[in-house]
Amino acid sequence: MKTKSLLLAALSFTAVTFAQKREIRSAEKTVDDENYAEAQTEIAAVESMMGEMDEKEKEYYYFVKGRAFLGGENNKNADELLKAMEAFNQVFEYNEGDKYGEEATQYKQTAMNAIISSAVDDQNAQKYAPAADKLYKLYTLTPKDTSYLYFAASNAVNGQDYDTALDYYGQLKDLGYTGIETKYTAKNKESGEVESFPSKQQRDLFVKSGSHEDPKVEVTESRAGEIAKNIALIYIQEGKNEEALEAIKDALAANPDDDALLRSAADVYLKMGMTDEYEAALQKVIEKDPNNPGLYFNLGVGAADAGNTEKALGYYKKALEIDPDYAGANLNIAALMLGKDKEIIEQMNSLGNTKADNDKYEELKEERLQLYKDAVPYLEKATAGENPNIEAIRTLYNIHIQLGNTEEAEAYKAKLDAMQG
Repeated sequence: MKTKSLLLAALSFTAVTFAQKREIRSAEKTVDDENYAEAQTEIAAVESMMGEMDEKEKEYYYFVKGRAFLGGENNKNADELLKAMEAFNQVFEYNEGDKYGEEATQYKQTAMNAIISSAVDDQNAQKYAPAADKLYKLYTLTPKDTSYLYFAASNAVNGQDYDTALDYYGQLKDLGYTGIETKYTAKNKESGEVESFPSKQQRDLFVKSGSHEDPKVEVTESRAGEIAKNIALIYIQEGKNEEALEAIKDALAANPDDDALLRSAADVYLKMGMTDEYEAALQKVIEKDPNNPGLYFNLGVGAADAGNTEKALGYYKKALEIDPDYAGANLNIAALMLGKDKEIIEQMNSLGNTKADNDKYEELKEERLQLYKDAVPYLEKATAGENPNIEAIRTLYNIHIQLGNTEEAEAYKAKLDAMQG
């Protein structure tokens, strides 16, 4: 009697196993017929039988489930695609993915590409919150791809969801994320396009085959500085200046010679009005890149913001020593020079009608005209490029009117009219 009961139990178990396979196979056939919503319902009904499945059946179950949620090639439903990726991940947890692992990997990549495309669409449409959410969930399913966490944080910042951004940036810091990548590139001879390869070996194979040329290795810049700066700026936005300074201090302690980080630190110091610290940070960058006029220009901006006109002029002129055509430096020097115009006019207006006052008036008038003459060369340099500053053009027009240079004034008036349409 006992033997008979065991036999009945075994037969019952076999019947359940056949039922499971039949239901999964039915769901797979529905997927093949492209009835994905129906397939999702069918595969969900099998979930209650998971306890009776063996390793092979569970592998099969998750493979079919993944395909059901992956859907067709035009599926852009991020929730379904994420469920598909999760199912394909679980394929490898059973039977070591021996039977369906290779196909699951390919399908998973398809789902991943679709999610990325959907997130990019959201980002381009300035729907930053859903973009951040999709990219973060993508990161949780592919934790080795930390760049998804970085881009999720960036979207959170753009969406002004600062709490979420700080959370994501904190995770990146804990992971020691820098974003530095080594790219192996070569130019496709047929298309002329520069293409990237996942490894040096693969790139070299294409070069040896003759289809590509000009192999190069590119190392991307660290994102550590940007992350530290964004963390600090978020704290500043929230009025937490001490936390902002602490964030920069910690980052510099770990990476004291990181140029990007030093530049970011300088940006934070400037934002907080810490002029001395700002200059010190930029001076460290200048030591490594002494022929960069932009660095001296930035120091000039910082000095001008702090109200130190003479120091600002010195930095702008240093930038022009390196690059005489640096438009920003030329324009800012002219602006600082012309800034004295208001002071001169106020002095002129304060004078009386005595002979001494009239003599002083004429002296100030000459000083004002000389100021204009001195500013003209800098303004001309600032407007010499392909995209001249319209305010600089307008200023030159007004200056030449004041100087009585009719021909020059008419020329700049024509430029001004053309730019204004």
